[in-house]
Amino acid sequence: MNILVTGGAGYIGTHTMVKLLENNHTVVCVDDLSNSKYIAVERVEKITGKKVKFYQNDIRDREALRKVFSENKIDAVINFAGFKAVGESCAKPIEYYDNNIYGMLVLLEVMREFGVKNIVFSSSATVYGNPHKVPITEDFPLSTSNPYGSTKLFIEYILKDLYASDKSFNIAILRYFNPIGAHPSGLIGEDPNGIPNNLCPYITKVCVGKLPHVNVFGNDYPTHDGTGVRDYIHVEDLAEGHVLAVNKLADNPGLIIVNLGTGTGYSVLDMIKAFSKALGKEVPYKIGAHRPGDIPTCYADPTYAENLLGFKAKKSLEDMCKDALNWQLKNPDGYVE
Repeated sequence: MNILVTGGAGYIGTHTMVKLLENNHTVVCVDDLSNSKYIAVERVEKITGKKVKFYQNDIRDREALRKVFSENKIDAVINFAGFKAVGESCAKPIEYYDNNIYGMLVLLEVMREFGVKNIVFSSSATVYGNPHKVPITEDFPLSTSNPYGSTKLFIEYILKDLYASDKSFNIAILRYFNPIGAHPSGLIGEDPNGIPNNLCPYITKVCVGKLPHVNVFGNDYPTHDGTGVRDYIHVEDLAEGHVLAVNKLADNPGLIIVNLGTGTGYSVLDMIKAFSKALGKEVPYKIGAHRPGDIPTCYADPTYAENLLGFKAKKSLEDMCKDALNWQLKNPDGYVE
């Protein structure tokens, strides 16, 4: 199939493009490079030995998007384009709603105009808010605690309403948990702008001496060691989940909503210990106050993903830490063009 990957130069986008190309799909990438670099696309080509047709466009630019669809026969779209920092979304809610929701609306309108009815949407476990229990299944109540999460949830509502109005669409909403790790080659990985918001790139920055210590936000949660517990999934496994979802759309499944996680929760201190083991020395950390909006525990029940898509995470926590560290050691300053 010919797959349009929006936001394809980003962390999950690059790894998904590698998996798509390795599975003999053709890839067209659209990215405005506001939070990514073109060198990442070149490295996807280096890993796979295949070309990616690239457009530097904002998906809110309707005419630019029409050009992409008119120049390529697109069979399905995977939409990664969106701002993604929880803290920043609280400071800039209007920018988040405009970029994430309006971007999706323009994309859907242009897809409809060109008769493209297959889409995979990159949603998030944030739509479950503070879950009433764990593990989390797809039928849990939905709520959000920040504008970033709200954009994901509102887009889910938009997609559900679109499907209710037009059953010829095939839509896969993938709610994923906490992607970490990198491609084993060390050529592509997570390269956030500035100081990372997420735990694992923060830890790897400490590992290579770019930051002095890991800040642990709270150690009195009702968890096994008092620190927050999350479901960390290797980005390679997550990328494989997107390939399985795209393949599933070819069967005309209608609207499907799937958790992509491992079903295992690890605490912040568990992660620091695992990275210390991978590094061969202790990773320094300091305990601080809770962050507003953080929840104690969040991990997936991955049963439905396995039953529907044949998806099962294969990579271990050791793999995640080793690959993340390998990327950071080989690219201490991230992508340098």
